[in-house]
Amino acid sequence: MTWTEILTPIKSTEYFKTLWEKVKNEYATTKVFPPKNQIFRALELTAFDDVEVVIIGQDPYHNDYQANGLCFSVSEQVAAPPSLKNIFIELKDDLGVVRTSRELDDWARQGVLLLNATLTVQAHSPNSHKDLGWEKFTDFIIKEISDKKENVVFVLWGAFAQKKAELIDPAKHFILKSAHPSPFSVHRGFFGSKPFSKINEYLVSKGKKPISW
Repeated sequence: MTWTEILTPIKSTEYFKTLWEKVKNEYATTKVFPPKNQIFRALELTAFDDVEVVIIGQDPYHNDYQANGLCFSVSEQVAAPPSLKNIFIELKDDLGVVRTSRELDDWARQGVLLLNATLTVQAHSPNSHKDLGWEKFTDFIIKEISDKKENVVFVLWGAFAQKKAELIDPAKHFILKSAHPSPFSVHRGFFGSKPFSKINEYLVSKGKKPISW
């Protein structure tokens, strides 16, 4: 199946049309991230049929040149934000992998859907679009993946992401939970959680290719 087929039912609703009008108005009247042509980039880089892992973020980075449509990922022209730095520290400790690229496009192209719950944000104002209506849309995506696929790893970092567990069938999928990689919680169970090796062990156990992190 394609994302177009999956999303047509929700995109044809009054709810989505209203949401999209609000989004267009925001881009027309204020500074919003990511760039408008990158709002759905997570879906563009990871086809529905290719989804093997879903990492759920909250909302896009809110500073200039950071957000690029993939949760936790930033463009190369800016420094890695603290959460991404901590993800890379854990990756090195877990698998010995040292990443130089702050863009996570290569993960996305291997089937890692990097999905924020809210897909847009006003510049320099974190969580400013949390009430715009995006979560109904992204919750629909999570539930469709759970319903229509099998043996997907859902990575829920932090309390916000862990609420999404109710959308996921644990009998069909692997739900990986830990603290969030932000500096406020990284020492409460993110460091040492070894998510990358656990993801790959699960994928291999199901006859799938491991992710090259």
